Amino acid sequence: MELATFGAGCFWCVEAVFQDLQGVQKVVSGYSNGRIASPTYREVCSGLTGHAEVIQITYDPKVITFAELLEVFWKTHDPTTLNRQGNDTGTQYRSGVYYHNDEQRRLAEEYKQKLNDAQAFDKPIVTEIEPLKSFYPAENYHQNYYKQNGHEPYCQFVVRPKVQKVQAVFGDKLKKATV
Repeated sequence: MELATFGAGCFWCVEAVFQDLQGVQKVVSGYSNGRIASPTYREVCSGLTGHAEVIQITYDPKVITFAELLEVFWKTHDPTTLNRQGNDTGTQYRSGVYYHNDEQRRLAEEYKQKLNDAQAFDKPIVTEIEPLKSFYPAENYHQNYYKQNGHEPYCQFVVRPKVQKVQAVFGDKLKKATV
């Protein structure tokens, strides 16, 4: 198994996007690359800790590659908005690939460059690509959030459309039980 860590806005959305992909064993919502150890949600939301809301994926590279995870990452959020995704604003919502090794760094930088060269978006990509310096799991009530709280308005109006996009675009990569 290998690890991948992505920030793409609210971790509830990002977790829901990745957890039903074949080869993904586990997705943990959390905080990374900030200035203090073991931050709380309230501290991260203050914007003073420097952490990003992220998800850490445990995956089987024989079933789904890091490059395939990157494809899902780039296609399921807006990597051109600095410190925001939709109505969620603040440094904790920044777009980021927090790599675990040089190969992940290389692949992320190459993919970002190809998207920018192709002008795949109206604006340049602002996604940061940095080594993972720290990862702290978020509080338990943030884990598996969409599956446990799908009826909540935020989940219905913000998370659900992202999940539906993954089902439409990446249906062939979904676990059979979710198709």
